[in-house]
Amino acid sequence: MATGTTYGARDHARAQDGKRAAAMPLVPAPEGLVWAETVAGGNYTHKVLARGTELRLADPTGTACAHLLLFAEGRPWERLNVADTVKVQWNAYLGAGRLLLSDQGRVLASLVADTSGRHDTLCGTSSAARNTARYGDGSPHGGTPAGRELFKLAAAKHGLGPRDLPPSLSFFQGVRVDPDGSVEFVGSAGPGTAVTLRAEQPLTVLLANVPHPLDPRPRYVCGPLEVRARAGAPTGPGDPLWDAAPEGRRAFENTAEHLTARGL
Repeated sequence: MATGTTYGARDHARAQDGKRAAAMPLVPAPEGLVWAETVAGGNYTHKVLARGTELRLADPTGTACAHLLLFAEGRPWERLNVADTVKVQWNAYLGAGRLLLSDQGRVLASLVADTSGRHDTLCGTSSAARNTARYGDGSPHGGTPAGRELFKLAAAKHGLGPRDLPPSLSFFQGVRVDPDGSVEFVGSAGPGTAVTLRAEQPLTVLLANVPHPLDPRPRYVCGPLEVRARAGAPTGPGDPLWDAAPEGRRAFENTAEHLTARGL
């Protein structure tokens, strides 16, 4: 179909109506979901989620790497603090039952299910300089975009700038700290794994699906990331997760007190 004229371009655009690509958002989301999207390798996505929403990330090919940032919706100065997430829980390794904390001592999200066990709180995402040195290009619109560059694009959709971006954590490509203090890349648990997060506050979610910065493969390898979210209820007193550890209980109590004072 010729697109050299305005009429031709319009007809071509309208002919795409109803067509599906392998990686795209589903709008509207299928029944029972509030967000359904497949994010291609080297791409990003973002969404505002209500408190209690359950967000499931899945790695169908074993090659995705979901880099995540969280912000308290409407209050972006309260954001994911990976250092506090590790320090407060005495554990650098994510898994079911772990909490994602802000620097305000509150829970942004809880990790309620995990079939992967290969994640990273230590290395952050890739930079333009690193990807340019390694692959020849780290720009957001090139063939090998860096995670931080994609986060800048996602953040801008919510009125945020580069200075608002803290260190991120990532799912599906793991690392381990050796006894000598060096960080070892252990990679994926294989295809078909998933993690489920529960939003404990209204959240702005930013995701970049790019290779882990320690991935030793010479090529830019990153497969699709499946994103699904459904409405749910936040963690409350009596839930085993609330009382799993004293540090976690205090973080939940801080969160509840803050939200109650705001009428949420």
